[in-house]
Amino acid sequence: MQGSKQVFNGRERGISLTGLIFVLAILGVLGIFAMKVFPTWVEYRSVKQGIASAKAAGGSTLAMQQAFDKNAEINAVEAIRGKDLEFSRESGDTEISFAYQKKIPIAGNVSLLIDYAGSTAPNVAAPAAAAAAK
Repeated sequence: MQGSKQVFNGRERGISLTGLIFVLAILGVLGIFAMKVFPTWVEYRSVKQGIASAKAAGGSTLAMQQAFDKNAEINAVEAIRGKDLEFSRESGDTEISFAYQKKIPIAGNVSLLIDYAGSTAPNVAAPAAAAAAK
């Protein structure tokens, strides 16, 4: 009987220690980046939810602004207030839209600028980025 022999044809395959460190560094940078961006995305989702609940509450423009402000206070939204919302009348229904910019410091003097915009109108694209520059 013959013993089992492993025969390697060519070089061994796998990741080197240097390659592993490089991959972990890239994943670390992406993880830190995600940790800085994710809270602003959560805030944006809270704003969208807030304008939907303000529209559902109905009433005057002032009442909807106050409803949004209450929702924003509960959800710790700091980027936008009720006075910053834009109201329009489309097909007999009041639609609420918003646009704002969020600046996220990355490192030193490097930062990321994200334009967030949304509306309660069902088939309307988000307000133009120019509106966010207000």
